[in-house]
Amino acid sequence: MTFVLAVDDDPAILRTLSINLRARGYDVETAGDGRSALQIIDERMPDVVILDLGLPDLDGVAVLKRLRVYTQVPVVVLSARHESDDKVEALDEGADDYVTKPFDMEELLARVRAAIRRSGGDDAPWVVESGDVRLDVRERQATRAGADVRLTPTEWHIVEVLARREGRLVRQGELLHEVWGPAYDRETNYLRVYLAQIRRKLEQDPSRPTMFITDPGIGYRLVV
Repeated sequence: MTFVLAVDDDPAILRTLSINLRARGYDVETAGDGRSALQIIDERMPDVVILDLGLPDLDGVAVLKRLRVYTQVPVVVLSARHESDDKVEALDEGADDYVTKPFDMEELLARVRAAIRRSGGDDAPWVVESGDVRLDVRERQATRAGADVRLTPTEWHIVEVLARREGRLVRQGELLHEVWGPAYDRETNYLRVYLAQIRRKLEQDPSRPTMFITDPGIGYRLVV
């Protein structure tokens, strides 16, 4: 299920967004200020962020800058600021799109879907098959030679991040941020331990992996 974080200081807007997004099958969390939003992101990386600029504590652009230090999660700005300078600044800082208030809900949802598609979220290979291994990432079901394999929530989170970028390198820092949060960007030993566990469960020969590949000192990739 696609996870959307909506950040706005207007409770009525957050309520409207929650109702409409949930009605379309999204998993939604809301935050009324920038610090709360960053805390949620530290705990669980969303698939897309809807971000107001006029927040009561951190300005939305400041939140965006902090995000872009460690993640390229799609961000759709939703703001009452109509000036072109505000739009240019937000886009220059890494926003994927900019929608002004008052807004049309269907247009906003279309912008959100487009941002997710561009990031690879909707096109991610949620069912991954390699040899006798089958991973249903969305349902978190794994089998090997037809037998169920139990992965922990953290192991699934790693698999999900790699599956979204199937075949492409995911750097160590990015993977740590996505799974554990920005406070763990140097804890590369976490990755070694958890990737070893995943390989023991899923690889034919864990000492010579063919699915979960290490680029030494750089990162990891899922190859199928």
